[in-house]
Amino acid sequence: MMHSYKQQKNKALGFTLLELLVVMVIIGLLAAYVGPKYFSQVGKSEVKMAQAQIDSLEKALHQYRLDVGSYPATENGLAALTARPNNEPKWQGPYLSKMPPSDPWGRPYVYKYPGERSEFDLLSYGKDGQPGGEGEAADVTNW
Repeated sequence: MMHSYKQQKNKALGFTLLELLVVMVIIGLLAAYVGPKYFSQVGKSEVKMAQAQIDSLEKALHQYRLDVGSYPATENGLAALTARPNNEPKWQGPYLSKMPPSDPWGRPYVYKYPGERSEFDLLSYGKDGQPGGEGEAADVTNW
């Protein structure tokens, strides 16, 4: 009688393969539901980071214009915010403490002066690196 009681007790301590599979399926369903929501938030944060960096670069460009009298030429680009352009005696920078950052997707910001949409155009082409687009692939601009 004791022998059969021990066998039943030992069986009750472990999980069956079926129970483990059910738990794995439930975890998989939860991950499939939560995963896309989490990763869409990551994409939104990259867009917000690009907007914040463009705002910061815009402020540095405005300070440059106050000192020099005009925005940096397109060929000098954003590098004029950290190093004096050769032909600029009124430059009082640096206007940024280090070289302008790349956008959150690893590409340099596009700068054009004079701009097509405003005094100067400053933009990132978004996740896809192409003009236009929607969602995370949309351009992030200063206009």
